[in-house]
This record gives sequence, C-alpha cells and structure tokens, in this order.
Amino acid sequence: MTGAWISGILETSHRSSAACHMKGVFNMAKGSVSKKKGRKKWYYRFYITGEDGKPKQIERAGTESKAETERMLRKAMEEYESKLVIAQNSNLTLAEVIDMWLEEGLKPSSLANGTVHQYMTKANKIKRHPLAQRKLKAVTSSQLQAYIDFLSFGGTDPNGAQAKPIASGTVNVYMAMLHKVFKFAIYSKRILTANPMDYVVKRTKPADCDIFQNGESQDAGQVLSLEQYRILTDYLRKRGNPCLLAVQISYYAGLRLGEVLGLAWEDIDLEKQCMTICRSLSYSSSRKATSLGPTKTKKTRTVDFGDTLAEILRRAKMAQARESLRYGPMYKVNYVQRTVDRNRTYNDLRTLSQNEAPPKGYIPINLVCVRHDGEYQRQSTITSLCQDLSKSLSGLGHFHFHQLRHTYTSNLLANGATPKDVQELLGHADIRTTMNVYAHAERDSKRATARLLDKLASGE
Repeated sequence: MTGAWISGILETSHRSSAACHMKGVFNMAKGSVSKKKGRKKWYYRFYITGEDGKPKQIERAGTESKAETERMLRKAMEEYESKLVIAQNSNLTLAEVIDMWLEEGLKPSSLANGTVHQYMTKANKIKRHPLAQRKLKAVTSSQLQAYIDFLSFGGTDPNGAQAKPIASGTVNVYMAMLHKVFKFAIYSKRILTANPMDYVVKRTKPADCDIFQNGESQDAGQVLSLEQYRILTDYLRKRGNPCLLAVQISYYAGLRLGEVLGLAWEDIDLEKQCMTICRSLSYSSSRKATSLGPTKTKKTRTVDFGDTLAEILRRAKMAQARESLRYGPMYKVNYVQRTVDRNRTYNDLRTLSQNEAPPKGYIPINLVCVRHDGEYQRQSTITSLCQDLSKSLSGLGHFHFHQLRHTYTSNLLANGATPKDVQELLGHADIRTTMNVYAHAERDSKRATARLLDKLASGE
C-alpha cells in the first residue's frame, strides 16, 4: 500500500450533528455511514488508495445503532491513518496463517538454517494445539497468555496428559515466533490491525528454596568424576560400541555433540595436535534430513589437545581402516549433497556403499565418528545411548552428552587454565557463559577459593 487517498471530510448519508463533530477529528479522511434497504444494521465505509494507486472503498457492517456505527468508523479510520493497514475479512485459522508465514515470511528470510528449523519445529507443535484451530481474528491476548503460561509452568495438555514446563529460553522462541506470525498477518496479509502478542508476557514462578537443606548444593554433580568417566568408557569399550569415540573426543576437547559428529579427519592435525571446528551436524524433523551447518556461534575455532586424545584418534583411524577392509565393497562412504529450498542452501548428508557410483554433485566427506560400517553417527543414536547408560550404570545419575563438555571446562578451570583460553577453546561468544554456567561445578575449586582469606589472616 503506497499511501492513503485521504482528503475531504467525513460525511454520513444523514448529515447530523455527529458528522459535524467528526469533521474536526477526520479533516483528512472521507467516510460515511448508511442503512441498506431492508437491513436493521447500519454500515460504514471509507476510501483508501489501493496497491494499484486507485481509490478503493472499504465497507464494514456496524450495529443497529447509528452512533455506535459512527464510532466504529472513527476507530477504523484512526487505525488506518496510524498504521496504513485495513483488516480484511478472513476466515483463516491461526494454523493456516502460520503455514503462510512459514512459506512466505520465514523460508525466504535471511535467518540461519538452524534458526529456521527451530521455528518450524515450534510451529508444528503450536499447530497441534486447539488454539491453532481458532479463527485468527478470534484469537485473543488472554488465550495466547494462557498458552504461554502452559509452556512455562506445564499442566494438563489438550489430550489429558501431563506436560512438563519447558526451558525459559525455549518459551522465548515460541513468543518471538508467535509475535512474528501476527505481525505477518497485520502488515503482509492485512488480516488484523493489532498484534495480540504485544500484551503477552512471560511469567515465572518464584524460586522454591529449602532453607533447611543440608549437604551439597543442587548444582553439584553436573560434571563427571574421573572414576565415572572410566566406568562409562569401559562399559562402551567392552561392548564395542562405536559411540565411544564421540564420548572420548568431547571429554578431552569439549566439543558439542553436533560438532563431534560433524568433525572430519581433514579437520584434525595429529602432528600439531589440534583440530579445526567449523561445522555441526543436525537433524531437521520438518525436512526429514540430516545436514551439516555452521557451529552454534557461526565461527570457526581451533582446539588444541594433548597426547591422550592424539593416541585415541590414531587408534580410531587405524580401526576404521581395518573395518573398511573387513566390509569390503559394502563399507559406507558419506557424501554431502547441496540442496536449495527457496533462497536456502542445505548441506544434506547422503550415504552410499563403496561399490556405488555417487550421483553428480555428491561431495565425499571423511567423518571421524562413524558406525562400524562407515555410515555417519546420528544424534538420536547417542542421545538414546545416554538415556540407556543412565539406567544401566549405577552412580552415573541422569547422564546427558553435554555433561562431557561441562566436565572438560571444569577440569581446565580447576587446574589453572585462564577463563579467556577456556572461552576460546569452547567457542563461547561471551566469557560470562564460560564462568557462570560451568565454573561453579568444581567443588574443590570453591574450597580453595574460600581458604584464600585464611592466608590473608595468617599473614602468609
């Protein structure tokens, strides 16, 4: 809409004192109210300039009260003059508008593929909720607030099952996405004139605190002890589980799960004992595809490692060479296939046997963490393994792969590494993440810090 054809005065079909009053309010607009033959309701109309530059009449039904209809006209014209937006008659549901936004607003945008995938996953979850089946114009701020509260605090879902609260950061993603959807409905589709998400807030419960709690704080146990790590690796080694290598790399290099699985042998210099972290593997449930993309911070970093990991990697490389000979032509080769969806490029992983000729455009990639037959490791495989290990190994607690990264960080900080060096090794954008999220986990470091004042008091 290029602008408004706004001139003249507001007129009614029956020039009344009300119209004279409105003349002062709308001295730049032209509109009228009238009654249609045989109808009880009054109707109001006014004129704008369409996208083609031609005048366009906007007509809406009012009420049986002429004065109320004139107030509706004033409100509609005020909204238009402030936003240059007129709500169109539409029976679209929230779910239908979400689909339109995904195709017309999200996918063609400049957002990173990972962000797009995150929004698409959340969009599919919203669409399964009864709220998404309501007409968009009937969705209110209070209904949206109730939905956000449900995500924040949990409760009974529409199917009668109990849902747990989701993480605060994830709630932020849902809120941001819904705000974008309604904004799209206002400015791109002109279905609405106001954004109900403007009045929705993220609420939080007051933190519960047991003031009579004894023993270790609740944040203890976020890292693995050396004994726990040995129990874990011995268990995997005895069973010949190929996930062992991913666990060892994360423990000694602090890589995220996606970074470990996206690591290629070409990224590793065994002589200089360093590796380049430049990509991450992820699975898109909306695209049903596993692909390689940038790291979480979209930056490349170099991670140095010691003799222990260097020896582990050398043995792993030789073991994979033996497996290749054992499987022969059936050993798998992994490839990257670049696919384009609108203006987005995805580096999807494909796997073929050695005796299969790759199609044009397939680029081979020699991944470090693979199964015995050479095929790339999936995130879901390792996530499921961690859940099984929590049940199978006593004393391991609720183990998740990211604990290996926690452990790497705490071990470095506890043994004198500078926070800045640790930040760079981990690829954190902000050093506060390094310190706040990880440094608290090392109990011995806390005790040593607490005793610093003893030295001051004794004059040492």
